Amino acid sequence: MINKFRLSVAAVAAVAAVAAYAHHSYGATYDTNKQVTLTGKLTQFVYRNPHSFVNVDITKGGEVQHWSVEWGGSAQLANAGVKRDSLKVGDQVEITGNPSRVPGELRALMVALERPSDGFSWGRRPGETVE
Repeated sequence: MINKFRLSVAAVAAVAAVAAYAHHSYGATYDTNKQVTLTGKLTQFVYRNPHSFVNVDITKGGEVQHWSVEWGGSAQLANAGVKRDSLKVGDQVEITGNPSRVPGELRALMVALERPSDGFSWGRRPGETVE
């Protein structure tokens, strides 16, 4: 009986370790000491768990860049008032984010988002951080 219990505890610990390892560290993926500002047109809003994503096209130096911005999960965003239909393709947005640590990779971690047309924003109030 004790051996079965120990085996069960070991199995649960192994599964938990794999799950923890699979969840990446934001500090390892993004440079949290730097910020970029992206102003452009929303091309996609993927509202899901464990992380949502916003894709935005910005024009820099006359060329269009396609950025992917990692955001919180749908439950976290819903608690802050962000719903699946809060953002629409074509919305003009301004995003502040932590850039990828990989040079030239057009990815960022969401710090704040604003839609100037109606004042919609996320990331400026207490508790609005990606977890």
